[in-house]
Amino acid sequence: MATLGLVEYGDASPEVRAVYDDIMAVRKIDWINNFWKAIANDPTTLKRTWEDIKQIMAPGALDPLTKEMVYVAVSVSNQCDYCIASHTVSARKKGMTDAMFKELMAVVGMANETNRLSAAYQVEIDEQFKSGR
Repeated sequence: MATLGLVEYGDASPEVRAVYDDIMAVRKIDWINNFWKAIANDPTTLKRTWEDIKQIMAPGALDPLTKEMVYVAVSVSNQCDYCIASHTVSARKKGMTDAMFKELMAVVGMANETNRLSAAYQVEIDEQFKSGR
């Protein structure tokens, strides 16, 4: 159960309904998922988060499928069951196959392992890597 409960459309303030309406219009859906309903307890956070998501997940240098797959990878690393579920569905709708998911999870697992080993061994960064180029 959400800490502060869920704000259903029928119970929402006009400010929250406006964000809900935009979410449904942009996503071409007729329902609001629980993430938005939970954070709607703070309308300022709801609006800010939605505006940021729209901007960041919009097409850009990275295509929408890549962005969703990155979102899944980070969600797995952060152990957010809700985000794993919702963004896996979104990635699948954008074309992620089972083979792509399996390979993504292999990369996530390997990155987590080598990140922890590097941190544990306190590996100094090579000069060649410091410029980032």
